[in-house]
Amino acid sequence: MSMSDIEIARAANKKPIQEIGAKLGIPSEHLLPYGHDKAKVSEAFIKSLADRPDGKLILVTAINPTPAGEGKTTTTVGLGDGLNAIGKKAAICIREASLGPCFGMKGGAAGGGYAQVVPMEDMNLHFTGDFHAITSAHNLLAALLDNHVYWGNEQEIDIRRVAYRRVMDMNDRALREIVCNLGGVANGFPREAGFDITVASEVMAILCLAKDLADLEKRLGDIIIAYRRDRSPVFARDIKADGAMTVLLQQAMQPNIVQTLENNPAFVHGGPFANIAHGCNSVVATTTALKLADYVVTEAGFGADLGAEKFLNIKCRKAGLSPNAVVIVATVRAMKMNGGVKKDDLGAENVAAVEAGCANLGRHIENIKKFGVPAVVAINHFVTDTEAEVQAVKDYAASQGSEAVLCMHWAKGSEGTRELAHKVVEIIDAGKANYAPLYPDEMGLFQKMETIAKEIYRADAVIADSKIRQQLKDWEAQGYGNLPVCMAKTQYSFTTDPTRRGAPTGHSLPVREVRLSAGAGFIVAVCGEIMTMPGLPRKPAAESICINDAGEIDGLF
Repeated sequence: MSMSDIEIARAANKKPIQEIGAKLGIPSEHLLPYGHDKAKVSEAFIKSLADRPDGKLILVTAINPTPAGEGKTTTTVGLGDGLNAIGKKAAICIREASLGPCFGMKGGAAGGGYAQVVPMEDMNLHFTGDFHAITSAHNLLAALLDNHVYWGNEQEIDIRRVAYRRVMDMNDRALREIVCNLGGVANGFPREAGFDITVASEVMAILCLAKDLADLEKRLGDIIIAYRRDRSPVFARDIKADGAMTVLLQQAMQPNIVQTLENNPAFVHGGPFANIAHGCNSVVATTTALKLADYVVTEAGFGADLGAEKFLNIKCRKAGLSPNAVVIVATVRAMKMNGGVKKDDLGAENVAAVEAGCANLGRHIENIKKFGVPAVVAINHFVTDTEAEVQAVKDYAASQGSEAVLCMHWAKGSEGTRELAHKVVEIIDAGKANYAPLYPDEMGLFQKMETIAKEIYRADAVIADSKIRQQLKDWEAQGYGNLPVCMAKTQYSFTTDPTRRGAPTGHSLPVREVRLSAGAGFIVAVCGEIMTMPGLPRKPAAESICINDAGEIDGLF
């Protein structure tokens, strides 16, 4: 009988984190240990790497997620191990886990089977405290804002135009819309407010996009917290919040290093969701890894229409990164679901459904090509897959000018990704990557939204009322027109309807509201029914998480 993910993780032969750091040439005095198996890499060491050449950057993305599972993190880990197994010096960069999905429905974010990052329990819970620091820094600014208004409101903030919400790292629908400052004069001026989940915080985006502490402090100061009656913006620095926020984030800004089951280095840092934020790990972690390894494998959240689009249009543009190859993860099971098969029937062979569902994969391949980066498909193997079904995906990928490689890393670790590793190296060595973002900085904000909607989602039009269009024009007039846009949209479909699988056309993209993240450096467009504070499902994962008789955590995976 095969072991479960958690049993495999518990049986891991972990090495002291100093040995893992040594593989990348990080001296032990520059590793700030959190226990024996995880550490932060010091800011001083990162600064010392500035003149080194960069390695090659590989993005792992996927088709639109289905309940059948795709395995993006698992493939990222498997490919990193596979590259090391064929003699390459490789590191992986993944995102930290939010407590919201861990106790909600998605589960952990450390890979699976024999392609995992450990310590798995720590990574899915408090880890090194980065998310708590982000939550605290974000809410410090919220508290300072209300306090500023209470003590005379020197900045003349119009409390009807406060643009800054609070956050917590949990799914809690009860806090989406609240009224605060109730209870009379002593408690301030009542106003409408609300909470987002921490991963949707602009502070999270800033931590993930800042190049160093000085850049972090500048960006925190640039956060717009409210507007005056004359509609002029009030910034975090106007109420002197940026210094204290930076202090709270000083440790969190340093990337974390852990290890895969095969004792290869893994940077785990930052963690926005790609449906409501930009969905990439931190720029600091990625750029540090590129100085230390010859190949860096990173991931971006959800399907390529969200995570990869934001990685290529926001992160790479802002950080000056140029990816060399993209891996699109697909499963035979997910192809069947896209082809109309119900989850309970996925075990039976159905080549016709696989072929019908491949349209979703095809669209992602086409979309990635628009950025000038070559793409290869990784078929993440499940035991129920048949040879004919796998061949159908391979044939389809070939018809799209790509190649699909069967990967068995879940069951076999690096042994199951050697073929993919060789293929990725071959693609990179061919030097075909000619990365460019999808739209130029100087394009208008609404036109940027239209470009993404039409080119990536294949929508016919963007629907936005005159108030939203005017808001975008106002931001352009204030000098924010050169920012990229971050689409907050359902991850389950190219459309804003989560039930529409496959590769639909003839739909439109409704934009419900727009938010300016001036510190992070992008405009958020909230599309359809997407929520920036998720709710817990009817049966939350938390109900089955406990400590067993052996003192171990059960139910996290």
